[in-house]
Amino acid sequence: MCCDLFFNIHSGYISIIFDISDNTNWLSSIFCLKIRTFSMATSLTIIQNFINNEYFPAKNFIASYDPAIGEVWAKVPDSDAEEVEQAYQAAKKAFSGWKKTTVEERSRLLLKIADILESRLEEFAIAESRDNGKPISVAKNGDIPRAVLNFRFFATSILHYQNRSTYQEAYSALNYTTRHPIGVVGIIAPWNLPMYLLSWKIAPCIATGNTCVCKPSELTSVTAYMLCDVLLQAGLPAGVVNMVFGYGSKVGEAIVSHPGIPLITFTGSTATGKIIQRSSAEHCKKLSLELGGKNSGIVFSDADLEKCIPTIVSSCFANQGEICLCTERLFVHEEVFEEFLEKFVEATRKLKVGDPTSPASTTGSLVSKDHLDKVKSYINMAVKQNGKIRCGHLVDDLDLSPRNKNGYFILPTVLTGLKDDSCVNQEEIFGPVVTVTTFTTEQEVIERSNNISYGLSATVFSRDVGKVHRVAQALDVGTVWCNCWVIRDLRMPFGGTKKSGLGRESQDDSLDFFTEQKTVCVKIDV
Repeated sequence: MCCDLFFNIHSGYISIIFDISDNTNWLSSIFCLKIRTFSMATSLTIIQNFINNEYFPAKNFIASYDPAIGEVWAKVPDSDAEEVEQAYQAAKKAFSGWKKTTVEERSRLLLKIADILESRLEEFAIAESRDNGKPISVAKNGDIPRAVLNFRFFATSILHYQNRSTYQEAYSALNYTTRHPIGVVGIIAPWNLPMYLLSWKIAPCIATGNTCVCKPSELTSVTAYMLCDVLLQAGLPAGVVNMVFGYGSKVGEAIVSHPGIPLITFTGSTATGKIIQRSSAEHCKKLSLELGGKNSGIVFSDADLEKCIPTIVSSCFANQGEICLCTERLFVHEEVFEEFLEKFVEATRKLKVGDPTSPASTTGSLVSKDHLDKVKSYINMAVKQNGKIRCGHLVDDLDLSPRNKNGYFILPTVLTGLKDDSCVNQEEIFGPVVTVTTFTTEQEVIERSNNISYGLSATVFSRDVGKVHRVAQALDVGTVWCNCWVIRDLRMPFGGTKKSGLGRESQDDSLDFFTEQKTVCVKIDV
C-alpha cells in the first residue's frame, strides 16, 4: 500500500490529504481530513476541549483505538471537574443572551450547521467509521445524514411549537401557557451512534434557547471534536455549546452532580442510568434517560418469510448489533420454526464481516476489545448452558485481511436451545448475537416477550392485521414495529419502559423536555 501525505497549514488548522492506493480494495480515494491540531510525529489525532468557542489543550490523555486494526489513532483529553466547571461558567454566561434570541434566528443557525455538516459528510463518515468500527457505507448513508436531519428537523420544528390557551366564561378569565428555556443542559452521548445521537440532543437543546455542556464517549470522540469546527463556521455564539472530553466517572459525574445544571439527557447503559439517577437526586434534576434494551422479535406462522427475513437480519445485526433497538430474542411459531431457522441462518452467513473501509463489508468491528470480550463471554455462557450455535462465532471461519488481524471483529451469531431465564436471554449483550426459540400460542409469546426487565422495542411479523394490532397493544415496550424495523418518524415519541429508561424523545417531547411551561391566568372583567 502506498500512502502520500501532504500538509497544508491554514487558518489555524492543518489539512492532511491522504492519497492512498493499493490492490486490496481497502480504500482507493483521496480524502481530506481537517483537524484543528494534529501530531505529525505520531500521526495521531489530538483532541482538545472546546469551551466558549475556544480550544484548550489537555494535561492528560486517553488513548482512543481504531477498532478495525486495534491501534491507537487518537488522543482524547482525560478531563475532570475543573474543565466541567469552566465549561459550565461559559454556558451560564452565554445563556443570558442566547435565551433572548428569536426562534427565527436560532432556526437559521441550526440550518446553517446542517448545511456545513452536510458539505463535509464524507469526511465525517470516514472519521465515524474509523472511530467506531462501523462500515463507512453505514456512516455515510445512515449516521451522518441523520445528524444533518436532526439539526434541520429541530430548526423547523421550533418555528411551529405552539402554546395553549383556554377561556373560562364563569370567571371571565383567560388562561394561556408559555414555554421558556431552562438553562445549562448536561448532554452525555454514547459510543454506538456518536454523531447521530449527540446531534439528536444538541439540536433541540439549543433550538429552545438553552446552552449545554456535552460529554461524548471517550471511545468515540473524534466526530464530536470535528463538530466544534462546524459550530464555529456556522457562527454559533461563544458558550452555547461546550465539549468536555473524558471518562464518565470524571466528566460525566461532574456534569450530573453539578448543582447549576438542572437538566440531564443521557443515552447509554441501564447501569450508568441508575448512577445518574442517584447522583442527580439531591438536586431534583429533570432527566431524559434512553437506556438498554433486550428486544424481542415475534414471527407468527402466517408471516411472509421471504419478505421478513431480510428485515429480521437487519434488526439483529445492523451496526454490528450495537444499537439499543437491535433484536436479541427471536420467538418463532413452532409451525414455521425449522423453515425460518434454515433461511435465517443462511441469510446471516451471507453478511460480510470485514474492513469497514471496504464497500463489500456489511459488518464492521465492535467498538473495543473489552466489548468484544463481553460479547464472546455471552456466547461461551450459552454453550455452557447447553445452547447450540447455529452459525457464527466458534463454528464458522472469520476471514480477515492482514490489516484487520488485530481488530475487534466477531461473526454474527445465532443461538438456539436456551431457556427464557438464561442470562443470555435476560441481559443486554449489545452485539451481533441473537437467540431463537419456538412458541405455540399468541398469549404465550406475549407473556414470554414481556418477561424481562427491559421494555424498549419489539418487532411483530404477521399478515393478520388484527393480530398485529392486538399483540402490539399487549407488549410492554415503548415502540413496536410491525412487519418492519426502525422506520422512524421523528414526530413520534421514542423511549422505553421499565429499565429501558425515563421519558420520550421526539419533536414535541424533546421540545417539552428542554423547556419549562408556565401558566398565566388573566381576569379580563376588571
